[in-house]
Amino acid sequence: MTATLLFPAILHPLLTAHPHLRHLIVGYSGGLDSHVLLHLLATNRACWPGRTLAAVYVDHGLQAASARWGEHCAHTCHELDIPFRVLRIDARPAPGESPEAAARRARYAALAAELGPDAALLTAHHRDDQAETLLLQLLRGAGPHGLAAMPTASRLGSGWLLRPLLDVDRSGLLAYALEHDLRWIEDVSNTDTDFDRNYLRHRILPLLRERWPAVARNLARSAQWCAETADWLDANADADLARVTTQRPDALHIPALQALGEPRQRNALRRWLRQLGLPVPDARQLRHILHDALTAARDRQPRVRWRGGEARRYRDTLYAMPPLPPHEPRQTLVWRANADGYPPLDLPGLGTLRLRATRGEGLRAELLAGVTLTIRFRQGGERFRPVGRHHSQELKKLLQEAGIPPWERDRLPLIYLSSTPTLPREGGGNPGLLAVVGLGIATEAAARAGEPGFLPVLQSPSATGFGIL
Repeated sequence: MTATLLFPAILHPLLTAHPHLRHLIVGYSGGLDSHVLLHLLATNRACWPGRTLAAVYVDHGLQAASARWGEHCAHTCHELDIPFRVLRIDARPAPGESPEAAARRARYAALAAELGPDAALLTAHHRDDQAETLLLQLLRGAGPHGLAAMPTASRLGSGWLLRPLLDVDRSGLLAYALEHDLRWIEDVSNTDTDFDRNYLRHRILPLLRERWPAVARNLARSAQWCAETADWLDANADADLARVTTQRPDALHIPALQALGEPRQRNALRRWLRQLGLPVPDARQLRHILHDALTAARDRQPRVRWRGGEARRYRDTLYAMPPLPPHEPRQTLVWRANADGYPPLDLPGLGTLRLRATRGEGLRAELLAGVTLTIRFRQGGERFRPVGRHHSQELKKLLQEAGIPPWERDRLPLIYLSSTPTLPREGGGNPGLLAVVGLGIATEAAARAGEPGFLPVLQSPSATGFGIL
């Protein structure tokens, strides 16, 4: 089969398998691989009616020639009659982060923001890229999920990421480019063997091909088997997590987790952390979670930290979260209503506070008409009488009874009336304290059965957090 006939046969089944994807966006760098993919889609777009095709160039700003490359991409897209845009990003690495990883992280974050539920980013990763990825992961000591390398289709943001050329060697892409007289950019940094991937590409894989010509094909097949193994492990982890979950997605019941064997514990923890959007710790850090947090006495509060995440124990529960940002509990924020009610209020480092319209629960709507609220945080000594209590109690004691972890208690928003309170204070309580988000509503401020109300909701900026009151 010629190069011209080969690619439609590969692309068509993938697009047919995702009929809901109506908008295709090619990640176009101007290099050989992405130029071939773009040309292939542009010249065969009549085969996929009802879909739009566009291209995007990510300018990392790391090389002097990057702007000129963007101009080349714009010219090519104009010739192919494809809408084109440039995304400029900040790809500077964080402390301890490799330049390659920083660029990849920034690039995919920017591209993910471009995708809706019916859109897909198409990249030109090919079989040789897959072989390099598997070898890199193997050298890093990765498990089945890492060795699965790159999937053909996966979620990215609200949309999808498709890699239609994973079964094609780079030599096939070159043959297509020469057959169609394509002109592409050669990035000299791609030959810099100081980068791990380039070292494998230019120094290691050529030697492997001399001995094993089918090395890329064989490594890609191994990656597929690892992907199947990873899927099987995930299915087993999901079954185990169903036995150990709590009402909070970021918390697991430790006694139930301890009933699993250690391999199943490790598998369940890795799956749980991935579902929370947290980096998976390495084997040593995972061992610390199992042996330090899970086996600690119930009254201890051990913490295990790794880059981008941490696990903490409180009583019989294991929590996982991103590292907590600094918080100033003495701050006060003013929350004023406008014509549409109370707008969402940003709480730095905590999330966004909203009032959700309800009936028969939450804060009484009548009480909030035209008043200004203030948001404060626990200072110590507060008293509160939530719905269902006959008398007020120290807030500290109520938080302990509710099992709220210590590291969250000073971060729970306290909602006060700004003006002099006119609420009855049967049973005591701090004047004007209407609600403690994550704990409850003051009895005297609560909506009664059938009454309209507003429920305070704190939406965390991450997958974890306090959630809904």
